[in-house]
Amino acid sequence: MSDILNLDGSGAANTAGEKKETNMTCPACFAELLAGLELAATPQFEAAELSRIAFSYASPTLTVAVEKSPEVVDENGEKQWKRVEVTLEDHVNVPIFPSGLSPESYDNYLDEYISKIGMEEFAKSRPLWEIHIFKYPTTSAPGVLIFKLHHSLGDGLSLRGALLSCLQRADDPSLPLTFPSVQLPSHNRNGGNNNSILKILPKIFSVVSKTVSDFSWSVTKSTVVEDDKTPIRSGDDGVEFRPINMATMSFSLDHIKKIKANVGATLNDVITGTIFLGTRLYMQEMSKESSKAQSTALVLLNTRVLRSYKPVKDMVEPNAKTPWGNHFAFLHVSIPPLTDASSSNPLEFVFRAQQIINDKKSSLAVYLTGQLLEILKKFRGPEAVAKYIHGTLKNSSMGITNLIGPKEKMSLANHPVKGLYFTVVGAPQSICIAIVSYMGVLRVAVGAEKGFIDAKRLKSCIEKAFQMMLEVVCQKIDQQSTE
Repeated sequence: MSDILNLDGSGAANTAGEKKETNMTCPACFAELLAGLELAATPQFEAAELSRIAFSYASPTLTVAVEKSPEVVDENGEKQWKRVEVTLEDHVNVPIFPSGLSPESYDNYLDEYISKIGMEEFAKSRPLWEIHIFKYPTTSAPGVLIFKLHHSLGDGLSLRGALLSCLQRADDPSLPLTFPSVQLPSHNRNGGNNNSILKILPKIFSVVSKTVSDFSWSVTKSTVVEDDKTPIRSGDDGVEFRPINMATMSFSLDHIKKIKANVGATLNDVITGTIFLGTRLYMQEMSKESSKAQSTALVLLNTRVLRSYKPVKDMVEPNAKTPWGNHFAFLHVSIPPLTDASSSNPLEFVFRAQQIINDKKSSLAVYLTGQLLEILKKFRGPEAVAKYIHGTLKNSSMGITNLIGPKEKMSLANHPVKGLYFTVVGAPQSICIAIVSYMGVLRVAVGAEKGFIDAKRLKSCIEKAFQMMLEVVCQKIDQQSTE
């Protein structure tokens, strides 16, 4: 998976002490990342333009992995990537479909194509990235570019850097893209009573207690205890090799901020609560008993300390503060059950999400998880890490991952980018939810096991959950204005 829900809204897990980062490069360790750029016009690229786009995407990462094949060789007892030549034609694909069909028909073709390329393994003799150009109008856009990257090369933040290396601002390419501001948590540095032993000891005890509880539960969930089989978790072996259905939805950041301001929560609290409520509504529709089943969301955390966007050239520098690669840990977050109280007041799911996330902030479980993965890698090799992560994913019900996108409209070779989304394929879970912001809109993509989960119905339930929350908040605002 990619770097995901930022518990403190900063892009970094809010844990004390030095953060040990996980940077694993075994090609068997990860699934694949797919990013879709919805273009405002039918993509028509000249050969020279196509070459420039492809190598703009690849060149920033040549020094780390993209020019390296998945074949590994032993060197001084350690496995190393094998360098190979890059042949453009091997990496750019333009599928052909019947012409003159309706946008709805091309929606189906695009879904099938994404599912198809998501199931296909990368060739073991060439670099682990591809570009797919879908030149047919869907209901969302006149054309779509799909970037496929093996997760062993980097996480979502790395993928974002590679993508942005070949994109420019549509209004003025000479200006840099900007991103929503990031605020790292402030720490009280005042002396006096705030640092008295009577105040510090209870906090230390609380941190230790929560850390032991969270970390032990995380290890147990990763190795022994599985979630219940429900309408969102088949629990079958080999689910990562099955086709998926895709569904995407958009939420206004202004609407999310309205809910956030009313309940005193964060943006992460609101969108997490929305996803949890929508998921439980879907589970109830499919099987009423499952609305209270034991279900866990695996929340992956970017462990870099991010204050602002860093270009790839900075990420690949030695000892970079925002390094390229896979730098993450993960948390198990229980999906709250659907109760009568939460059904009558949907904001309860936001409050529950806020409570869970705040508890995780005061735990060092993320740090210990990162340490555990590093120990596994050091003494048992990357394959052991891959096995542990595979078990972690398989035993949970869903994964949630997010990225922060630019505020301005982007363009690709003078093709304006209308929309942006990404997803993760090849993970041993029946459902993965990926979130990215772009131009004041939050785009949520659902990748679901085909034939088991109705992705469009789940999408409808998540949209219904958000609308329920927004209506409650609007009613409160109206009541306050009339008092």
